[in-house]
This record gives sequence, structure tokens and C-alpha cells, in this order.
Amino acid sequence: MAFEIRRNGTKRMKSLEEENGKLKKLYAEQALELEAIKMLLEKKW
Repeated sequence: MAFEIRRNGTKRMKSLEEENGKLKKLYAEQALELEAIKMLLEKKW
């Protein structure tokens, strides 16, 4: 029983870590895109 709970917790943690990585990548891409748009609008290129 305890092993089953631990195994499920480990699977859930791995799933959350993967989701977190995807969200961080998405955030970085959006931040980069926003910065590029700001530069274009300010004509700093």
C-alpha cells in the first residue's frame, strides 16, 4: 500500500515537472516575442 502511494506520488511529481518545463519554455518564448515587438514599436533596431 505505501509503495503504491509512493509510486503514484512519484509519477505525479514527474508529470508536474514536465508540465512546469513546458510552461517555462512557453513563457520564455512569449517574453522573447514581446521584447521583439517592443523593439519594433520603439524602432530600436
